[in-house]
Amino acid sequence: MTAPLVTYAADGRIGVVSLNRPDKLNAITPELKRLLVERFQEADRDPATSVVVLRAEGRSFCAGYDIGPNPARAARRGNALAWHESLTDDVALELTPWDMKKPVVASVQGHCLGGGCEMVMMCDLTIAADDALFGEPEIRFSNVGPALVMPFVVGLKRARELLYLGDPIDARTALAWGMVNRVVPRAELASATLKLARRLALISPEALAATKLAINRGADAAGFRNAIRAGLDVLAPLYAARTEVGMKFDEIREKEGLGAALRWRAAQFAE
Repeated sequence: MTAPLVTYAADGRIGVVSLNRPDKLNAITPELKRLLVERFQEADRDPATSVVVLRAEGRSFCAGYDIGPNPARAARRGNALAWHESLTDDVALELTPWDMKKPVVASVQGHCLGGGCEMVMMCDLTIAADDALFGEPEIRFSNVGPALVMPFVVGLKRARELLYLGDPIDARTALAWGMVNRVVPRAELASATLKLARRLALISPEALAATKLAINRGADAAGFRNAIRAGLDVLAPLYAARTEVGMKFDEIREKEGLGAALRWRAAQFAE
């Protein structure tokens, strides 16, 4: 029997949503995306809990979207409207923690990249292991994550550096830049996350929900949601564009596999 890609369980007043594709660093497939939204919604509806933890099995939280060769991706080649539809679905996933009534605490270890990084920034609080790496490397193969939440979290200058270069930052840097709330030793991540979540669960659920809604409404008034939509509309055509780097990356990926394409590009930045 195949293990579910995403699980949900209640631990007292805490609802725990877990990514469960550790052999692929919890890279997001269409099926995992669908199940993750369903488990988020289940967690938000659960009357027994007032706080949600988002965690992942294995050595890494999430390597981003699975960009290995697949027929659906190939069918969108050169089609900006098809890419817009697909990326709209991705952004909807990433906004789910933001739109939930309950606060969501992200518990992050290892790689937290691409769509995984964007989703974590949409969570209310983030506690990271000291081995965590955060970043959005997509620009290195001519894509950019369309949910441009990073400028709201770390500021324009730092967001430009991270998004333009695709370089990752370690947990301590992410803490200093305001991307995470706390950093703990890897061995203590699970216990520290539950301790924080249980402290939150001592607060009235109504007060938590109202405070979250007030903060979100303020962010929306400052243009948050419009910025997310603008990023989606502007960047979707990039996925359909024929760029020199993007075409070479795709050629290597299709002939030699994703790993070879990633190594080819990474070698250029190692000099």
